[in-house]
Formats: sequence, structure tokens, C-alpha cells
Amino acid sequence: MGLEGNRQACAPVVCERFDDLGMADPERAYRLGIMGGTFDPIHIGHLACAEQAREACRLDGVVFMPAGDPWMKHGRRLASAEDRFAMVSLAVQDNPRFDASRLEVDRAGETYTVDTLRALRRHYPANVELYFLSGADAILRISEWHDATEVAELAHLIAVTRPGYRIDEARERYARAFGAGLRVDQLEVTALSVSSTDLREKVRMGESIRYLVPQVVADYIEEHGLYR
Repeated sequence: MGLEGNRQACAPVVCERFDDLGMADPERAYRLGIMGGTFDPIHIGHLACAEQAREACRLDGVVFMPAGDPWMKHGRRLASAEDRFAMVSLAVQDNPRFDASRLEVDRAGETYTVDTLRALRRHYPANVELYFLSGADAILRISEWHDATEVAELAHLIAVTRPGYRIDEARERYARAFGAGLRVDQLEVTALSVSSTDLREKVRMGESIRYLVPQVVADYIEEHGLYR
């Protein structure tokens, strides 16, 4: 087997840092956060949210999962999956509790959350619990998700909100529609008014995005001429 074959054979299933989570000590319970999104580009709001969720939910780590071909984003031009994965990898490299996964980037066809969670559940032992982190607006549209009931069975759903934003009514409505199997927990995090949409527009207009994204991400965007 050549060098390329060896590299492929040793490639992690999920990510480098957490691929073996739960396997060394089957008696201990572990918690792995999964943060999905297009990350076009990843910014400080994503990172702050993940760090606060890690602490609040006592997660052993958080895996950032850039979408490959997200079905809900059809009609909008995205930076390539490789560029978005590269930016996420750069953004999380200095935090040992974070990592980036190619699971959705490398999957052919449209990206569905349920497929990702199925793959994660097959990979990890039973002592690893999955926590799926997403903005409240996205999670509260779960009725539109592919195989939504199974999504709720495979992972704890964490709706991330700004302080003072309540999801009680919507949560009860979906619980009635899906049955007791659907549970959505709410996590309030520090409100940071940063959006990928605004960042792309700033880059297009030649405005600074310094301090809104990690410097390594700003450098990558500049070097590769993204969003112009």
C-alpha cells in the first residue's frame, strides 16, 4: 500500500481529537456536542456559543460539522465545502475541546442531520451521548427536517438562544405533534450580533471583519478571495 493508501486507512471516521471517545473507559459516561451549520464563514458567535454550551452541558468536546450540500440552503451560492471546512479547522485548532469533522463534507448528495447522527451513533459506543447544538430558529423548524422523530431519538436537542428568548410554547407544540419522544432543551448564551450573511456582505464591500472572525479565518478569506 502506498503513502496515499496509508493516509486514507488512518483517516479518522469523525475527527482527530474525539474519534476514540468512550472507548478507553466503557464504564464512564461521555457527552459529545455536535454543532452543525454551513459556517459560511465561521465566526466568533459560533465559537462563543460552542464554548458556553460545552460548559453548561458538561460536554467532553464539541465537533463542528460543516454541511456538504445542505438541502435547506438550496438557491444560495455557498463557498465550497472544502473552503468552509478549512476555515472551521483553522478556527478551532487552538482549542483542545473543539474539532472539525469532514463527515458531511465527504458525503455524496444532500446533507441531512439524521444521516449524520446515524453515522455518529454507529461509530461511538453506547456510553457516548450525543448533544446536537443549533440555533432555536433552526431547531424549532424540526417538523421540516428529514426523519425528524429519529433525529430526536438519536441526540439531545439543544436550542441555543439569546438571553430572554423563550421557546416554551413552540417546544410544547412540537412535543404534542411528535409525542413524548421529542425533547428540546433551551440554552441561553451571550448575545453576539454577528451573522455570516453580514460578514459576507462586509467582505464584498471591502469592509473589515477583524475581531468578528478569528484572524486565521480572515487571512484565509483574503488569501483565497472568498465572498468578493
